Amino acid sequence: MSIIEQSEHINTPATELRSKGRAVKPKDAATLIIVRRDNKHPKILMGKRAASHKFMPNKFVFPGGKVDAGDSRIRPPKDLHPSVLKRLMKGCSETRARSLAMAVIRETFEETGLVLGESDSVTIKSRSPQWDAFLQHGINPRLDTLNVIARAITPPYRNRRFDTRFFMVEADLIQGGVHAAPMGSGELLELHWVSVKEAEKLELPIITRMILKEVEQRLVNPHSPDAEGPFIHFRNGKPIIDTI
Repeated sequence: MSIIEQSEHINTPATELRSKGRAVKPKDAATLIIVRRDNKHPKILMGKRAASHKFMPNKFVFPGGKVDAGDSRIRPPKDLHPSVLKRLMKGCSETRARSLAMAVIRETFEETGLVLGESDSVTIKSRSPQWDAFLQHGINPRLDTLNVIARAITPPYRNRRFDTRFFMVEADLIQGGVHAAPMGSGELLELHWVSVKEAEKLELPIITRMILKEVEQRLVNPHSPDAEGPFIHFRNGKPIIDTI
C-alpha cells in the first residue's frame, strides 16, 4: 500500500477525538529515525510510548517530542545543510527550523541516552535547563548530520495535534549506548533496534507506518539532502500529500 493509499485510511480512537468547535492548533515537534548498518539488514531504533500517555499510548514510535523554548537559544558550530534548512523553512522561520533540529537531538538524548554530537570543539554554553544534561557530556550537538525526510500534521479532529518533522541520521555519528527511560518517566520504553520488516509487525500509529515506507525507500536508495519527502496534512477533512 502506498503512502497516498494509507493516508486515506487514517483513523482515530474515540478517546482522542475532540468535541465540535475550532480545531486545536498543532504544536511543533520533531522525531528522529536513527539508522544502524552494522548488520546485513539496516535497523532503526524504536520505542514504546508509556500507557500513561494521552497521545498514542502503547504505540511504538521513533524518539522525539515537542520543541522547547531552550531549543532556539543554542547555535552549535555545525549548522544544518543549506538544502535541509531550506526545506524545513517551508512553513516556518529560519530560527524555528533550527529549533526543530535542536529539539530532535535533545529529545532523542532524553528518551534514549544517545548523544548526536562531537567533542572535538569547545563546548557551547547554555543556561537552558532543557540542555544542561546534554552539554554536561562535553559534546556539541551536530545539525549538519541531519536530513529531513517527511512532515505530518495530526488530523484536525484530535484533541492533541502536532506538526511533526521527521529527521533521519546514521547511527555511526551518535555516541553513547541506548537505555530505556525509567518506568513512570513518561518517556519511551522497550527501546530496541528493528529492521523495517520487523517494525511493520509492531503496534504502530498510522502515520508512523506511513513514514516507514519513506524510510524503506531511502535505505535502499540513499537520498541527498536536496531530495524532497512527503508532507501529510489535511484540507476540508481530507488527507493531502504535498512535499517538503
